[in-house]
Amino acid sequence: MKNATYEIKKSIFIGIYENVTSVNEVEEKFENLKKEHKRATHICFAYKIKLNGVEQVKFFDDGEPTGTAGRPILSVIEKKGLFNIVVFVVRYFGGVKLGSGGLLRAYSKTTSMVLKNENN
Repeated sequence: MKNATYEIKKSIFIGIYENVTSVNEVEEKFENLKKEHKRATHICFAYKIKLNGVEQVKFFDDGEPTGTAGRPILSVIEKKGLFNIVVFVVRYFGGVKLGSGGLLRAYSKTTSMVLKNENN
């Protein structure tokens, strides 16, 4: 597991990168993160798994405005050409709204930070 933290306008974004080989692994890790970060406002994620030639791709916004969290996370994963990974971004809201563009940039930046120099 690799982590990166990004802070903007009092909101804290914690990126977590892990190798996975199944959707069940992703679900288990997600449940563990929800227990670990009980006070988090959102836990968004995206994964891209390729097993036996079959791709499984999913992203989840966890209540953030549609397309501002999970999709940007997935975009970074795809741009890097990575497979068999999940990236979670845990957000602690700091009281200042970032707007759709700000959220998109924050989730993308956090994902880029946690995936820096990663190659699968």
